[in-house]
Order: sequence, then C-alpha cells, then structure tokens
Amino acid sequence: MITLENEAQPRSIQTQESIFIEEKAFRSRMVLVFGNITDAIASETVRRLLTLDAESNAPITMIISSPGGHLESGDVIHDVSRFVSSPVNMVGTGWVGSAATHLYLGAPRERRFCLPQTRFLIHQPSGGTGGAASDIALQAAEIIKARERIARVIARESGQPLERVLEDIEHDLWMSASEAVEYGLVSRIITRREELLHIDDL
Repeated sequence: MITLENEAQPRSIQTQESIFIEEKAFRSRMVLVFGNITDAIASETVRRLLTLDAESNAPITMIISSPGGHLESGDVIHDVSRFVSSPVNMVGTGWVGSAATHLYLGAPRERRFCLPQTRFLIHQPSGGTGGAASDIALQAAEIIKARERIARVIARESGQPLERVLEDIEHDLWMSASEAVEYGLVSRIITRREELLHIDDL
C-alpha cells in the first residue's frame, strides 16, 4: 500500500506544521481564501482582516482561488475589505468565480491583480425554489434584486456600462487573465510577489 508522506506523520506534527504555516502567512500580512465561499470562510477571513488591521495600517494581501459559493458570505468579505483602514491587495489565482469574483472586487481596481493562469467567471446569482407559489415568487424577486445589485457592482468596478454587464451575466462568462484585464476586473497580471511591494509608489 502506497502512503503519502504527510499521511504517515502523527496528527500532532501535521497540526504543528499547519499552525506554523498559518503564523508565517499572518506575519507576512497575507490572507488566503481557497475553496467554496461559506459563512465559516467569511468569518475566518474577516477575523484575520480585522486583526491585521488593528496591528498595522500596512497593506494586506488576499490571495483568492475559489469557484464561488454563498453570495452573502462574499458580500461580507467584499464590504470588510473596504471597511478596514489597511489597503487590501487582491491576488487571483487558479479560478475566481461567481461570489469569489464579487469579493475580489472589494479592492479598488489599482489593487486588483492576478497570476497568469487565473480564470474569472461572472454570472447572475441562482437559487433553489420550492414550497408554496407565494414563496417561489418571493425567492424569484430576491434573485432579480441580487442580479441587479451584482451587475451594478461589476459595472462600477470594471467601468463597463451596466447594460453590457446585465447582458454578459445572463449566461456564464469566462475570462482569461488578459481578458479580465481588458474587461476591467483586473488591474494587471503579475508573476512575482515583489511586484506588489512598490504599488504605492506607482
């Protein structure tokens, strides 16, 4: 039977390594957002942002790789990224989709970056419907409101006309890194961390 090396390590060693990595990232003022956006992810991310902000007004770098998830959880991270005093640099990698794109837009355009292989996805929100007809009607109305709100955020942060955004999000719109720059989601593509160090001097 073949066993991965880290699976053979005692749980305590894995925990110590995990804590060490987390502390290292924290000291570097980096926040990692990976996987589906959930209430738990939003809570942990906000806690880190607030703690780092209380420690210093130096820039915070958030690295995002997520297919999306719960819209309101994305709202939380989006809003708190703007709420803190420290400037927040967003760095997309892997894929940044749906609710993850929404939270990514929490930074001003000049602080939105991505790595070369990143893909972005924008689309309208969706939700399950069920129950009484009146409940289904209410849910549909809320989805329409969310669609309008998301479109306005994308339009505001990308510089695209609202009418175009509303049309674009009717269906899944995938963008490569260069296409996301052209659309206005991303300021520029970077390949090295050092490219973030002097952003305030640009």
